[in-house]
Amino acid sequence: MTTRELDTVDALMAHYAAGILPEPARVLVAAHLELASVNRQTVAAFEAAAGDLVETLEPAPLSDPENSMAAILSSPPLLLPTAPQPNPQDQNGWPGVLRAFAGFDRHDIPWRWKLPGLKEYTLGKIDGCDVSFYRIRPGRAIPEHTHEGFELSLVLHGAFSDVRGRFGRGDISVADDSLDHRPIADGGEHCIVFAVTDAPVKLRGSLGRRLGDLIG
Repeated sequence: MTTRELDTVDALMAHYAAGILPEPARVLVAAHLELASVNRQTVAAFEAAAGDLVETLEPAPLSDPENSMAAILSSPPLLLPTAPQPNPQDQNGWPGVLRAFAGFDRHDIPWRWKLPGLKEYTLGKIDGCDVSFYRIRPGRAIPEHTHEGFELSLVLHGAFSDVRGRFGRGDISVADDSLDHRPIADGGEHCIVFAVTDAPVKLRGSLGRRLGDLIG
């Protein structure tokens, strides 16, 4: 999967509906759909379009009917993605799909210090992606950077802003090598983000700005 295939939220929703996202990205989108209703209709439309396309395909003869049928019958059932529904009793916790994936809730994250005002917990590399959680102090700026691949970020608590605008709870930020940004957490409360990347980031900006951002 190339960076340009995931350069917008709509493209991300289309890949989710088609069932072709890496597992961490699939979980991120499913968690987003639990938290926010804005893209549920978009996903449903992509799923309906995919179903209509399948119905227009001409059937093709099997080259080996007996073995092909045996393989079909012995294969596990196909689980298509569906838009999860929100849990009204858990407005401050994590979406169920993310809790099951990580193995804990946001109150139980074993944070590790990364920079002043910035903590991280990483789940390591999963399905070709680096998967991490970040906890950003109110008002803290993340060092200015761009990306060698894609970065998907889901806001779980609080909010942050960059050159594109503000991202609050349930919002997805899609970043790639066309974006230079310096996310800044809103004041008042910590910002917690679930991030999925497929390549390292590259620091940008002047040396003075970099040192200032690293010090926090």
